[in-house]
Amino acid sequence: MQVRAEQVRAKATRRFLLEAAAHLFDERGYVGTSISDISTQSGRTSGAIYFHYASKENLALAIVEEHFAAWPELIGRYRTAGFPALERLVALSFDVARAFRDDVVIRAGSRLWAERSAIDVTLPRPFVGWLETVTGLLEEAREEGALAEGIAPEMAAHGLVCAFFGLHTVSDALEGRRQIEEGLHDLWLLLLTALRPGCDARALITRAREHGERMREAAAEKERGAKGEGRTPRKRKAKGKAGRPKGTAAGVGP
Repeated sequence: MQVRAEQVRAKATRRFLLEAAAHLFDERGYVGTSISDISTQSGRTSGAIYFHYASKENLALAIVEEHFAAWPELIGRYRTAGFPALERLVALSFDVARAFRDDVVIRAGSRLWAERSAIDVTLPRPFVGWLETVTGLLEEAREEGALAEGIAPEMAAHGLVCAFFGLHTVSDALEGRRQIEEGLHDLWLLLLTALRPGCDARALITRAREHGERMREAAAEKERGAKGEGRTPRKRKAKGKAGRPKGTAAGVGP
């Protein structure tokens, strides 16, 4: 029992330190953040930080891996949801946008990956999983007769991923992603006219967002139920260990 309690405390401490570092990396970037800064932010000694993370590089790697690990469970829910594929794609994009706006670890992981040249570890390869996911959903939309004739899912997926993450870059630079959902709504109005000419794009976006809201409520209820029964909700797992010097997993982020 004592060993288990110590493991729980160690895990909680690692998460606390990771989130404290994420706040600084998100605000200041990798080069602008030191272990001393993280010590001040967290109220823990530098020695305590090094005990859990061997170096600043390993701490940055842990955040990037946590960022990448956030997506598979979310994507899985939308790939198997029981509503049209094009609506699932739109709904998924709003959930991802919300995560980038509200989750500091997600934001920090994205910034750290963008600053990868300054970090002396190999970070996961980005975007591959997103391209596969969007391609798959567009292929399903084509099978459902909801995609314009002549649209090649793989080619369209590349354009959609570029547009989506380009929107995030602009929104982050101009207003800290505060209006990302409004911008995404307008982007989909434009994209849907090409993907499915003649559709009521506004109505499709509204349906998609309503589906997404119900899915989030169901997930939250499931988590509350697990806590009420005394079970720890299943957490996402990052590939690899934070303390290793190299990370080689391909991922869906940033």
